[in-house]
Formats: sequence, structure tokens, C-alpha cells
Amino acid sequence: MKNSIIAKLESLQERYEELEALLSDNSVIFNQERFRALSREYTQLSNLIICFRKWQKIQKDLKEVKTLLDDVEIRDIAQEELKITQEKQKELEKQLQFFLLPQDPSDQYPCFIEIRAGTGGQEAALFARDLFRMYSRYCEARCWQVEIINANEGEQGGYKEIVLCITGDNAYARMKFESGGHRVQRIPETESQGRIHTSTCTVAVMPKIPETELPKISSNDLKIDTFRSSGAGGQHVNTTDSAIRIIHLPTGIMAECQDERSQHKNKAKALTVLIARIHAAEIIKRQAAKANMRRNLLGTGERSDRIRTYNYPKGRVTDHRINLTIHNIDRVIAGELDVLIEPIIQEYHTDQLTTISEED
Repeated sequence: MKNSIIAKLESLQERYEELEALLSDNSVIFNQERFRALSREYTQLSNLIICFRKWQKIQKDLKEVKTLLDDVEIRDIAQEELKITQEKQKELEKQLQFFLLPQDPSDQYPCFIEIRAGTGGQEAALFARDLFRMYSRYCEARCWQVEIINANEGEQGGYKEIVLCITGDNAYARMKFESGGHRVQRIPETESQGRIHTSTCTVAVMPKIPETELPKISSNDLKIDTFRSSGAGGQHVNTTDSAIRIIHLPTGIMAECQDERSQHKNKAKALTVLIARIHAAEIIKRQAAKANMRRNLLGTGERSDRIRTYNYPKGRVTDHRINLTIHNIDRVIAGELDVLIEPIIQEYHTDQLTTISEED
């Protein structure tokens, strides 16, 4: 392991020990805000420091084993022990590198998933419905909560657009790699000639920022319109102007909500989505500005940013970012997404480690 990395780990270990002392200090304990902040930092460092201490012990073990190599009688045993200890060392160093990866502060947050029908007309709307079901089942399997924020239904079923809020442990951390263009190749339900059509949807995943961390937006920068809800929803639909549309004038970014009966609740929901979209747009700009990015594994949610193809006739799903093909489309569409999400996360971490190594 490089000396620069060891020095960084030693510095973090000193900070960890300092935090231990601070968290037992009465003046800190009675300051709830500071105590929570320090506790959060302590928890974030815990796994890293435990791993580093194991690595430090391995270093001592290696020195002891190497001294035994000079003893002819036990040299063979010492060589075998050396080999085992070196393997443990390599494994711990991999774990330490992982813990040192830059952490996205948004990973811990819930997220919004926005699915929009693209090219393909009615079939695209039906594909948007299928993606909604796929994500819903995946969330159900992980015991995450799914809330529909806004839905614009297609004329013959499906969705022109649907926005979900996903709440659960590390929801954004896992779902953020779903952003981008999704393409489907299949015989549509509406096709009478049996021809295969190609349709697309775009998916945008955005972190849901906590209210305490929301950026301030001037009311002068917002245009707020009310309109009557449409679609299924009961007697209140098309009878009151409860639906809300908010436009952020400086950027032109828009959000709307018609899910609630209350205009006030719809406004609050639309505003959280709007802020998430503004925040996501800023993140994409920062990503584009990084000259050392090899690949954008974190999709943009743009139509041109095709990340995945679902080919029904051949029963396969392909992730174009890492050239991964899964020959089990039915299970993927049924919500078994980890076979696609895990490899992309691993590849993302590999790219981060490569970048760190080059910077060192």
C-alpha cells in the first residue's frame, strides 16, 4: 500500500480516537446538535478504522513470520504461514481502498424516480408502465416504500410520465445508476401483424434532499399555476383546481403534482420535486466538467443517453455502459434488478479507485 494512503489512514485513526474522547465529554453530550454530528462522523469512520487496525496487526504478523524463515527446521511451515498472511493483507488493502472511496453525501437519501415515455407512441407509454412495475417490485423486495407523486396516463394505458418517491436505506445509492435511456424491442400489445417494434423511455433518478438542507429559492423565481386534476382519482378529479404546476424561471425547470386532494399538499410535493430536479441538473454539470471522467456510469436521464436495452424476442437485457448481457429478461422485469445493479456499482468503484491511484 502506498505511503500516501497509509499516512491518510493514520490521520483518520487519530481523528477517530479524538472523536471517542469528545463523545464521552459532558459538554458535548449536552449539546445535542454537536453530539449528533460527531456521532455521525464516528459511525462513518468505524468500519474503516476497524479494518485499518486489522491491517496494522497483519503488518506485525508479517514481520514475525519473516524472522522464522531463517530457521531451517520450520522454514516450510513459515513459508505457508507467510503466504496465508500475505493473502489476508491483500484482502484488507482492498477493503481499505473501498472505504477510502469518495462518498456521495446524497447516497443516504430517499430518491425520486421519474419515468417518461419517449419514442414509440402508445408502446412507449406501456413500456413506462412496465418500468414502473419493475422498480416497484424491486423496492418491495427491499422493503422500501413507494409513493406516486405524479402520473400522466397514456390514452390506451401506461404512462406518458410518472414520478415516484422511494424511501428506504441507501435508496439513492442503488437507484442512481438507473438514470438514462431505456430501450425495449418487442411485439407490442397493439401490434396485429406480429412485427417487432423499438420504443424508448427515459429514467431520471434524483436524491430527495431533506427539508433542513433544502436550498433557498426566491418566490420571485417561481411561476405557480393551478389546474384541474385529470385521470382516475375519484369525485374530486376535474371539479377543483387542486393540481399544481411550478416553473423555476431562471432554469425553465418544471414540476407538477395532482396526486393529493389538497392544493397545499400538491404544492409542497411539487416544490420538493422541483428542487430535486434543479439539484440533479447542477450535479450533471459538475460531472461534465470533470476532465478525468472516463465513462459516465451515472446516467443523465437524457433521451440520447441510452444505458440499457430490453430485447424480448431474444430474452435478454443488455447494459451498454459495461457491455453486460443478462439472458433472463422475465426475472429482471419482475424486479430482480441486483444482477444489473451490482456489476455497475462494482465497475463504478473500480473507476474511482483507478482515479485515486492516478492522482497519487
